[in-house]
Amino acid sequence: MIHVALFEPEIAGNTGNIARTCMAAGARLHLIRPLGFRLDEPALRRAGMDYWRELDLSVHPSYASFVETFRIAYRHGRVFAFTTKADCHYSQVTYREGDVLLFGPESRGLPGEVRCDACSVRLPMVAEARSLNLAASVAVGLYEAWRQTGFAGGE
Repeated sequence: MIHVALFEPEIAGNTGNIARTCMAAGARLHLIRPLGFRLDEPALRRAGMDYWRELDLSVHPSYASFVETFRIAYRHGRVFAFTTKADCHYSQVTYREGDVLLFGPESRGLPGEVRCDACSVRLPMVAEARSLNLAASVAVGLYEAWRQTGFAGGE
């Protein structure tokens, strides 16, 4: 299983869309508090549709708690921080089951101290683009990792 982690996500609709994508790809979604919305917010449920019942979801009270949960993955370099501030493209990584794909909040991305804990990767884009939508970024990264692991569990 691939793990998708959202560090302090801010927009309920994005997180709902990401939840739906994670469920479709058989990935576990991790939300790292604080969140910019309530988990019972209608926009979150609407974007995730009826997939919430089937979603494999973990909510971490803090980044420190998340790091403790994935201390072995961090130690072995299996946590990938998606950021515009990396040289390595996401497609240059060889992903494995159990890897963690870490994404930052919509308005500011991952802080430097969080990026430094992980292996930083980026999605290529034209110079004029500042960033991609968070849900789109997660979909691109997750589906590449899932493709490389043979679409485990997929049809």
